[in-house]
Amino acid sequence: MDASSELRLREVQDADLETFFAFHSDPEANRMVGFVARPRASFFEHWAKASADPAVRRRSILSGGRLAGYVGSFNRGDDREVCYWLGREFWGKGLATRALVEFLKGERSRPLYARVADRNPASVRVVEKAGFSRVRPDRYVNEAGEAIDEFVFRLK
Repeated sequence: MDASSELRLREVQDADLETFFAFHSDPEANRMVGFVARPRASFFEHWAKASADPAVRRRSILSGGRLAGYVGSFNRGDDREVCYWLGREFWGKGLATRALVEFLKGERSRPLYARVADRNPASVRVVEKAGFSRVRPDRYVNEAGEAIDEFVFRLK
């Protein structure tokens, strides 16, 4: 196995946030998921608030020793959901699937949900390979007022 295929999850460190902000600022990534990139101050405020919430669990994804993204879980209403984000240079290498599967070993809540924009077939494959099943379509309106069609997935 070459170094780039090595995957490790670790606690998120404050120094990781600059890289995560850069990943979240990528217009192509935001288009795929239907998000509107937060301005810098809002991004860091969001992370600080989530970090103070004991229900939020996040891990940094390292690939070959490099920070590739993060994976996490949080509560949305009565549901427990997962999320993940990779920098574009790490797309298409199976890292998201491997990171999510590894993360799920420590995230024992069930059922567990994932939401994926229907315009993002790569993420649909990630959650399906991790064992999630599609349960229904949904729609939300992002900060730009754009309606985003998505699928809700469940892991029993």
